[in-house]
Amino acid sequence: MGLKKMGVFLEFLVAAVVFSGMLLCMVEAKVHYYDFVVKDENFTRLCSTKSALVVNGSIPGPVLYVNKGDIMYVNVHNKGGYKFTIHWHGVKQPRNPWSDGPEYITQCGIQPGTNFTYEVIFSDEEGTLWWHAHSDWTRSTVHGAIVVYPEQGSSYPYPKPDAEEVLVLGSWYTYDVNVAVEQDLAIGNGGDLPVSDAYTINSQPGDFCPCSKESTYRWQVDYGKTHLLRIVNAIMNAEVFFAIAGHNLTIVGTDASYLKPFVTSYIMIGPGQTMDILVTTNQSLGQYYMAARQFSSAKANYAEYDKTNVTAILEYRGNYTPPASPSFPSDTLPSYEDIPAGITFRNKLRSLHNQNVPKNITTQMYITAAQNEFMFNISGNVTLFLAASLNNVSWLNPKIDVLHAYYSNMSGFYTEDFPDMPPNFYDFVAEGLPINTTHPLRGTKVKVLEYGEEVEIVFQSSNVLNSSEDHPMHLHGHSFYVVGAGGGNFDFEEDPKTYNLVDPPYVNTATLPKNGWLAVRFNALNPGVWLWHCHLDRHLTWGMDTVIIVKNGGTPETSLREPPAHMPPCHYSPTIELRKREFVSTIVGGRDGEGLDTFGYQFQTLLRWIQLAYIWVEGKFGVER
Repeated sequence: MGLKKMGVFLEFLVAAVVFSGMLLCMVEAKVHYYDFVVKDENFTRLCSTKSALVVNGSIPGPVLYVNKGDIMYVNVHNKGGYKFTIHWHGVKQPRNPWSDGPEYITQCGIQPGTNFTYEVIFSDEEGTLWWHAHSDWTRSTVHGAIVVYPEQGSSYPYPKPDAEEVLVLGSWYTYDVNVAVEQDLAIGNGGDLPVSDAYTINSQPGDFCPCSKESTYRWQVDYGKTHLLRIVNAIMNAEVFFAIAGHNLTIVGTDASYLKPFVTSYIMIGPGQTMDILVTTNQSLGQYYMAARQFSSAKANYAEYDKTNVTAILEYRGNYTPPASPSFPSDTLPSYEDIPAGITFRNKLRSLHNQNVPKNITTQMYITAAQNEFMFNISGNVTLFLAASLNNVSWLNPKIDVLHAYYSNMSGFYTEDFPDMPPNFYDFVAEGLPINTTHPLRGTKVKVLEYGEEVEIVFQSSNVLNSSEDHPMHLHGHSFYVVGAGGGNFDFEEDPKTYNLVDPPYVNTATLPKNGWLAVRFNALNPGVWLWHCHLDRHLTWGMDTVIIVKNGGTPETSLREPPAHMPPCHYSPTIELRKREFVSTIVGGRDGEGLDTFGYQFQTLLRWIQLAYIWVEGKFGVER
């Protein structure tokens, strides 16, 4: 064969190999399609019936099943009475914040009578995640689990379980919690936001709550089997302890990342967190309570809490006489205020393998988390409103979403000056801090990072108003390494010496302990606009959140993707407004049409750009309406 023909043959061979690899990747990465129909349904709990916004008629909503690296399209139809968004909690969404979901951060709400299709891109996640509404307190009933199996042809790093079960912990309110929250915010007087009437397991309060015994959730099992139990904490405002009477729990993963397995009699899990647990059903045939109760780290005068014990029943199949009452984990379930039990459990979390933890830190931040107060003079009366802040900045939602303003280079909607340090240093964990520590700034301040930066953030809990408590801190678009945590004020000289830079847990949500500190590190390798917030919704509502913008890298593969053709329009109103329950049929839209032709899409898009242009002029030049 001549040299020229040999060269052509080699080029063909290389092209064939590359093309085969592309086909293999296409085969391995499956595409899934789901439809969410979101509307009000009636539910009876705790002896009363109320209407609640739910997905596909159930609480929790459908479990979504994918394999590692898959892509999922979810068409969300809003047939309810008010707008909302959906967030895919823990899914990194590489280069795709357009489908991340938090309202006023990456999109505006899906209006009633419209629909929007989310493109959910999975990458290195493997285990259990979840999805939930990310506007107002709608996630109390709009949420569900995501199960991410290993890649096709791969397996778990432990023996394959015989079966699996999903348990979603939730909050139940006997009233419309969105209306109650907005009324509480409007009234002020320094009052707290609503406390749930019960916690639930798969939407049921359990045997110890009124009118609930007949509907208690039951998990039927066979003797001698090993089950993979996937737990999601979708509770609005509480970390909880969880235990199963008579059974040990082997923890193997959290936040869709594997852990070094360890055996425990209980877990502590915060809002937003997920846990993968192996349970071997090796006890006498019978019925055993699975129970959870709140871990309360706040002072009672600043935060009431739900004191109910939520239960479900692990029930063995077989021939036996059922007991009068299932066994309760009295000797293993910690009490409400058992702070050492919470710390002990968290300290056991270690990644399964050694990790490539960032060590060449280019950005260091020290962020205080505090509960605060605003004082307003209303008609001559001084009214207190509770607030929350990070580095003394209480987040204020902009008039359009930050992502669109950033992508379109629109000024006037946020500033790039979120501080790396608190404005003042003092004994953050002291009692009775002076009044000048209680009043935060209110603003839309973001932190900008260059692509590829290696970031360390130390969160410091502050005892302003004597109200320090645990804060489950959640970062969108990334997971991070929890390299350290401790009590008291962070010691910049000594505490870094205690960091775990070998096998720290790799998570998307981690607890900043009461009157303590939390140190995390991550690589800023996902360009886009990403929210970081406390996952206690009362603190998120009060402003304990900020935004991190990761700039584009130097290539198309390291740059933010272009927006989809049809994002929900911004019928903006970031201030408090009571929701109307009427169905709004005059607003059209939706990515997949529902009656809109091509002209309708084009016209809607034109209207959105006209609206955004006017909003920009208003923000830039102070145009009055």
